[in-house]
Amino acid sequence: MKRKKKTMKYILGIAIAILSLLAIGLVFPTWTSNIKGDNSISTLEQVEINGTGHEIMIRGTDQDNPVIIVVHGGPGSPETPYAVKYQDLLESNFTVVNYDQRASGKSYHFFEDYSNLSTNLLVDDLLALTDYISEHLGKEKVILMAHSSGTYIGMQAANKSPEKYEAYVGIGQMSDTIESEKESLNYCITQAEKAGNPDDIEYLQGLTEQIGNGEIVTPREYVMKYGGSTRIIDNPDGDILGTLLSSEYNLLDVIRYNYGMGYSQEKLVNHMLENPLPDIVSTLDSPLYFVMGKYDYMTSSNAAKKYFDTIAAEDKHFITFEKSAHYPQFEEKEKFNEWMVDTFINERK
Repeated sequence: MKRKKKTMKYILGIAIAILSLLAIGLVFPTWTSNIKGDNSISTLEQVEINGTGHEIMIRGTDQDNPVIIVVHGGPGSPETPYAVKYQDLLESNFTVVNYDQRASGKSYHFFEDYSNLSTNLLVDDLLALTDYISEHLGKEKVILMAHSSGTYIGMQAANKSPEKYEAYVGIGQMSDTIESEKESLNYCITQAEKAGNPDDIEYLQGLTEQIGNGEIVTPREYVMKYGGSTRIIDNPDGDILGTLLSSEYNLLDVIRYNYGMGYSQEKLVNHMLENPLPDIVSTLDSPLYFVMGKYDYMTSSNAAKKYFDTIAAEDKHFITFEKSAHYPQFEEKEKFNEWMVDTFINERK
């Protein structure tokens, strides 16, 4: 009996310890690491933008530097938890603003009604955020940098209000969605054939009709498996442990991240498939830059180039990063920072 009681006490103690750790994890304070300097900025805070709370992280060594607003992809996959790991070089030359979009990450609020969530609403949020950041940091214009499905939002914002933006930079740019997904599928099948994986070949070939009809996208786990997502780094999205270990997110934020991503994708992906970006934006008055990894098959580089060629813009540039897939700004961050400095700082001198 004594041994049983000791065992029960031991189990109870472990259970209490685990529950305590979980409770602490849920409410543990979050922050972004300090940047030294008299005019530096490193803030992480919740700000009401366009009627809902948005989590905004601002980082840079000198607030007088040009400002970049980063529009994350997913839909519903904020880059806030891992941005600091990759943007240190950018922070030396720019003030970088990352924000969690409405219903995403730390901007997902459990008791808020998101039934009206749409890409149009996210565009309106971005325009309102731009006004807030421009006033907050004393800038007439900012650089708009969008990634992956964030380009669907960012490009529409740049098209609606070009006067707010010094330039639009689309990384992993969305284009004709069906064409892009067809290329993605064919790439995965070809790589599966080279790797000698008959089960993958059979499964992927079975998706041809649905993807061709714009009903679904090529399963991302296969794009990642065969190198169409990242080449040099591990895929940063969906890294729950890495997110939990970041100072910007706690356990509650990780839970919100997953809820928000699921909800956002359910609400937005089909709309993006049915309403491809080339049908929405065909001209741009701001300087336009498409930055694509050569091996990008999450958003096909070839499809992006075809879209780029059709856009009416006086100042447009297509830049290819030869070693990267879907994340050239992270995979080749030194080269990306050098390009950003040459494009937006050195050219001004």
